Amino acid sequence: MSLAETATAVSGAFDSIPVIDIGRASTPEERAALARQIRDACVKVGFFYVSNHGISQEIIDAVFAAMKAYFSLPLETKMKLYHREGANYRGYAPISDANFSAESRGDLFEGFVIGWEELMPREDEDKEGDDDATAIPNLWPSEPAGFREAFLNYYHATVGVRNALYRLFALALDLPETYFGDNNLPTMRSHYYPPQAGPEDDRIIGINAHSDFECFTILWQEPGIQALQVLNSDKQWINAPPIPGTLVINIGDLLSRWTNDLFRSTVHRVINESGVPRYSIATFIGVDPHVEVEVRWSWFSSRNFGHLVTYPLSASTELCIPRKTP
Repeated sequence: MSLAETATAVSGAFDSIPVIDIGRASTPEERAALARQIRDACVKVGFFYVSNHGISQEIIDAVFAAMKAYFSLPLETKMKLYHREGANYRGYAPISDANFSAESRGDLFEGFVIGWEELMPREDEDKEGDDDATAIPNLWPSEPAGFREAFLNYYHATVGVRNALYRLFALALDLPETYFGDNNLPTMRSHYYPPQAGPEDDRIIGINAHSDFECFTILWQEPGIQALQVLNSDKQWINAPPIPGTLVINIGDLLSRWTNDLFRSTVHRVINESGVPRYSIATFIGVDPHVEVEVRWSWFSSRNFGHLVTYPLSASTELCIPRKTP
């Protein structure tokens, strides 16, 4: 059965999110088997967990500690790096600064955003992506100690996960492993969610219902706190609880459109009703902004035949499309 035929035959009325062990990918046969699992998850759900992802617990513990220490600082200290006061989207975002829904009063989280940066600056300064609009300076707080190192160590570890997943996505789409390349510059945003005090219909929750706009997202969730929910085709919210040792991967609008909607970009939201603070880190993976997003005929099916054959847009232009909402 072709990829398009497979997509036509499946329903999006999922009630759980699959877990895929990506630790065994050393042979072509192992990678092909993983690609089939990933294809199934992307066509049916648009979300999946990955285990054995290669990011050490030491790196995760360090960035978690740095996050908690930073977000506990006084607001006036954090606002010194307020991202809207600079030319670029880097630095601190206070509660309700973001709004993912026109019907919302704002999203109930604080964030801190970084992009590509070498942990140890190279002498020639000819770093990856100098001609990329996303290669812009980060802003770093003077406290807590070790914040920059902890964040960049985790950031670069997710780049390794990005590389592995792009190769598997390519195989899942019957493409050469190197089709998507590895020269894009991810953006990483850490989150602090205070407990949700009001009802779900109070027009302010952790993050309102939305889809991500790049190719895919790598999400770390604080263990033991349920907050992430994913919307299935029956308009039911399915919990995506943190599973020890895993990361959550979800398809974004760009990769969904690139595959002519064969891969699902699924609407999701965050509601922290745990009664305690919650932390998470999302790394948003795109492509080089000069890449043309072109759909292949083999990705067509009766489900998506009404879409254009080619989106003649560069990836950087494509990122400006509106996000999905329920």
